[in-house]
Amino acid sequence: MKDFDFLAYISEETESGFKRSIKKKNTKDLPQNELLIKVHYSSLNYKDGLSARGHKGISRYYPHTPGVDASGVVVWDKSGKFKSDDEVVVVGYDLGMNTAGGFEEYICVPSGWANPIPKGMDLKSVMEYGTAGMTVAICISEMEKFDIFPDQRNILVTGSTGAVGSLAVGMLSKAGYNVTASTGKPEKAEMLKQLGAKEVISRSEVYDTSAKPLLERKYASVIDTVGGITLSTCIRSCDYHGIVCTLGLVESDKLDISVYPFILRGISLVGIDSAEKKIEYKKVLWDRIANEWRVDNYSNFVKEVSLLDIDNEIELILQGKQAGKILINCKVSKD
Repeated sequence: MKDFDFLAYISEETESGFKRSIKKKNTKDLPQNELLIKVHYSSLNYKDGLSARGHKGISRYYPHTPGVDASGVVVWDKSGKFKSDDEVVVVGYDLGMNTAGGFEEYICVPSGWANPIPKGMDLKSVMEYGTAGMTVAICISEMEKFDIFPDQRNILVTGSTGAVGSLAVGMLSKAGYNVTASTGKPEKAEMLKQLGAKEVISRSEVYDTSAKPLLERKYASVIDTVGGITLSTCIRSCDYHGIVCTLGLVESDKLDISVYPFILRGISLVGIDSAEKKIEYKKVLWDRIANEWRVDNYSNFVKEVSLLDIDNEIELILQGKQAGKILINCKVSKD
C-alpha cells in the first residue's frame, strides 16, 4: 500500500512552551507495527489532557499525538490476526503515551493491543465507554473478587460527574448496586440520579481533615477518582473487609493515612490500571460491558465533537469542568 497523508492532533514542544494544532501526517510517520487502523472514534481522558499539555511523566517524546483509546476499521494486519474491514477497539497499552494515539485518522499498533468490537456494540457505542468504561469494569471485577456483590450496602463513587465517575455510577447501578455519588457540582445531581445514583452528596462530606484514624462505617466499597484527602476519607469510612479502588489524582497524588483501617477493619486498597491488562481479560470485560453492565441511557450524557474541535475540551478537562463523556469523531477527511 502506498503512503498517504491524514490529519492528526499534535502537541509540540517549542521555546515558548507546548503548542497544539491539527496537522498533516503521513502513514510512514506512524510506528512500524503490524496493524493499521482507520480510526472512527476516540475519547477524551484526563491522561490525554496531561499528555497534550506536555506532561513528561505521561509522554516523554514530542511532537506527539495523544489519545489512549480508539475504535476503527482494520486497513491491514501483517500478523494475520485480523482481516481487512474488521471492526476493532484499542484501549490502553502504550497507545497515546509514547505511541501515537487515537487523536488522528490512522493508528498503527501491535495486533495484540486490539479487541474485536463486542457483539451488540458498534464503533461509536464502544468508544462511548472506551478507557473509562474499561476502568470501571475492572473495578467491578475487583469488587467481585472480594465478594462484594449487589446488596443493600452502599457503594461510593467520588468525582462522579467525570467520564469514569459517571460511568461508575451508571454501570454499578445497572449491575444492581446501591450507589452514593459525591460531587462538587450540585447542579449535576439530577444527571447522577438519572444514571442510577440512590443518593447524591457534596464532595465536602467525603473530605475529613481530622486526625481520626477511623471514621463512621458508611460504605461497602469505594471507587475513588480523586485521591488526596478524599481518598484518605474514603478508606477511613469503609466498612469491614471493604475494598477501595483508587484510580485518580485530580485532588492530589499524596496519601496521608494510618494503618488502622487496614489492620482493624481489613480494608483493601486496590490500584486500578486499565492499560496493561491482558487482551483476553479485556475481551471478557468488553462482553460484560456490552451486556449486563451497559447503561441504558448513557448516550444522553455523551458529547460528540470533531477531531478538529477538541482543544477547548482539553482545557475544560484539565480544569475539572467536564461532565459526562467526550466522544471524538475522527472521520474528518473524505475517503
